[in-house]
Amino acid sequence: MLALLLQRELERCWRELNITVEEGLDELGAICALQVRIGDAAVDTIPKPAPRAAALLEKADVSLPSALPAAKARVHTKKKLASQRIRK
Repeated sequence: MLALLLQRELERCWRELNITVEEGLDELGAICALQVRIGDAAVDTIPKPAPRAAALLEKADVSLPSALPAAKARVHTKKKLASQRIRK
């Protein structure tokens, strides 16, 4: 239900741009963070989006931060979780 509400809201926001929600999300999916390292310090920066992506964000009233703290978490997906579960 939430997905449908989001889709309808984005359709309403982007109606003037003549773009479908799927196309808009694909365009926004191209926005990525770049990690800048200076010595031991690291910061993830978000470059200025392309003009079409910037228009989509503006119509949806969304602003992107210029920088994010660098993520330090390591994600492992190959490890089996069943061995770590508590058996009752």
